[in-house]
Amino acid sequence: MKKLSKGARSDLITYAAVILAFIVVSVLKSNGSLNRSQSGLLVPICCYIVMAVSLNLTVGILGDLSLGHAGFMSVGAFTGVITAMSLMNVIPSVWLRLTLAMIVGAFFAAVIGFLIGIPVLRLTGDYLAIVTLAFGEIIKELITCLLVGVDSEGLHIIFNVSGSKTANDLKLLEGGRVIIKGAQGATGTKTIASFTAGFILVMIALVIVQNLIRSRQGRAIMAVRDNRIAAESVGINVTRYKMMAFVTSAALAGAAGALFGLNYSNLAATKFDFNTSILVLVFVVLGGLGNIWGSIIATVVLYILPEALRGFANYRMLIYAIVLIVVMLATNNPVLKTYREELRAKFSRKDKKEAADT
Repeated sequence: MKKLSKGARSDLITYAAVILAFIVVSVLKSNGSLNRSQSGLLVPICCYIVMAVSLNLTVGILGDLSLGHAGFMSVGAFTGVITAMSLMNVIPSVWLRLTLAMIVGAFFAAVIGFLIGIPVLRLTGDYLAIVTLAFGEIIKELITCLLVGVDSEGLHIIFNVSGSKTANDLKLLEGGRVIIKGAQGATGTKTIASFTAGFILVMIALVIVQNLIRSRQGRAIMAVRDNRIAAESVGINVTRYKMMAFVTSAALAGAAGALFGLNYSNLAATKFDFNTSILVLVFVVLGGLGNIWGSIIATVVLYILPEALRGFANYRMLIYAIVLIVVMLATNNPVLKTYREELRAKFSRKDKKEAADT
């Protein structure tokens, strides 16, 4: 029987841990151990896990600093809401509408990611970070100009650049509904997101990212990260593989955005600003660049922490900031780094010895 590689074992452990966590939380939720506030955090946590995992593909695996990831999330959120709300009378199945909304959100985010990637991925370093930040803010501002409604004739869309138009200008027929009201965002959305859907999306994101990393394309992407000139010299198409990672990351962010948008009855584009992109980047950095499992743990801990500290009133954000600083110092401590490397080397020698014995 062929023995699993170290990478395959690591992936299986990650999947098993996520499945176990889902089962435990589902049991706690079903027997009433989680209050309403805690249950309300479950879907957003799943969304931010997917965001962190997808951004790690760009920042950790590809090695490009992107500060506009919230823009892709917003594209997915609003296209997902439009899809789910416009199909409400056509498709009664909640699960089917939610699935279609996430697929549509992922598709449009991927398209936007591709269009943005054409000029952006020719840049590197700080220049790339600044341009992706600008694109993220542009996407947010464009969404605030949208007026969208649906009636028996289909979708009605107005791009309200001047700010002088209102929902009445959509001229909806009787029985029609307004989905997006410009700067007010999506209002009156029927919430159909669920923790189970969030768990499934997390698993899909992990399978896609982990398999991409282990694949031939993933090795090419990491080669571009390590040394672009050397990668080009051996025939690797740098632009192609950078675009592959960037678009995949954008698509996953779009799917997470669709799930996130359908978890709230009211959602404004201002939710997906620069601060959201930085928050996701913090999850990735504290979890470890290129460390998918670390991104999951960091997202869960750091998202729950402000809520857990709510009892400390005015001091909770101060404590949160101190925890971030301590974690960063611990992560970059030379002694701890050496200890982690020794443990990694020890397990690596153990794996090689077991392989030799077999």
